[in-house]
Amino acid sequence: MNRLVEKYRGEIAPALHAKFNYSSVMQIPKLSKIVLNIGAGDAVANPKVLDDAVAELQTITGQKPIITRAKKSIANFKLREDMPIGCKVTLRGVRMYEFFDKLITLALPRVRDFRGVNPRGFDGRGNYTLGIKEQLIFPEINYDKVNKVRGMDIVIVTTANTDQEAFELLKLFGMPFRK
Repeated sequence: MNRLVEKYRGEIAPALHAKFNYSSVMQIPKLSKIVLNIGAGDAVANPKVLDDAVAELQTITGQKPIITRAKKSIANFKLREDMPIGCKVTLRGVRMYEFFDKLITLALPRVRDFRGVNPRGFDGRGNYTLGIKEQLIFPEINYDKVNKVRGMDIVIVTTANTDQEAFELLKLFGMPFRK
């Protein structure tokens, strides 16, 4: 069993239950899924760029990403409908907890001038979005094999109803929020 799952069951769930006075155990918020997305807009001119992004995302998550395609044609960007422009992975279950553990203990502290993540990244429904400027913060990525520094979006989806509940859940998990 994963370290974070044990921590959730032993410490986090009882703490949330006590703080928010839930009437049922099923109301206690938990992590639902984590979605990682890399937008490779330069894949329009050079399709090989997308292959590198897919390979890096697969290395980071241990799961094969799906390729996202353009919904609309935009002439200014030389973009046609249905062209491949990015990739994404949805993590659930054990892989989700392993990735989240790696994110908060290894990757985020490796960010240059790191003072914590922005506490205003919530969407109003209890989900948290985090942008990362470079994929090099993950220990699996070999610095010498990277040909372009690429950022990514990480969306942490919870079952919380409000941002306050989700904030408390992520804080108890050890998410380093900025003061």
